[in-house]
Amino acid sequence: MTRVTSAVTRKQRHKSRLAAAKGYVGGRRKLYTVAAEAEKRALLYQYRDRRNRKRDFRALWIIRINAAARANGITYSALINGLLKAGIGLDRKSLSDIATNDPAAFARIAETAKAAL
Repeated sequence: MTRVTSAVTRKQRHKSRLAAAKGYVGGRRKLYTVAAEAEKRALLYQYRDRRNRKRDFRALWIIRINAAARANGITYSALINGLLKAGIGLDRKSLSDIATNDPAAFARIAETAKAAL
């Protein structure tokens, strides 16, 4: 029976893992074991933060809408309630964009929401 070594396979595995750790600092880039752990952790953070990004943006939109709504004399919750009663189906992303880029249009939306209450 011939002797089988894992040299080529191991070299490929190490090379690909170290290539994935490109840009890391110190041993995280140069040492296989440390790079492997760092890469595994990076992938976990990446997976988690793809979901957290959605949460963070929604919170940002709500903060912007609330600030613009209070400048127009209405609270965020009253604004959203008024929009629902008025049948205006704008999502928070659109409302935030209008609030930051077109304050006059947002003022009209806020007046409509106040009237619906």
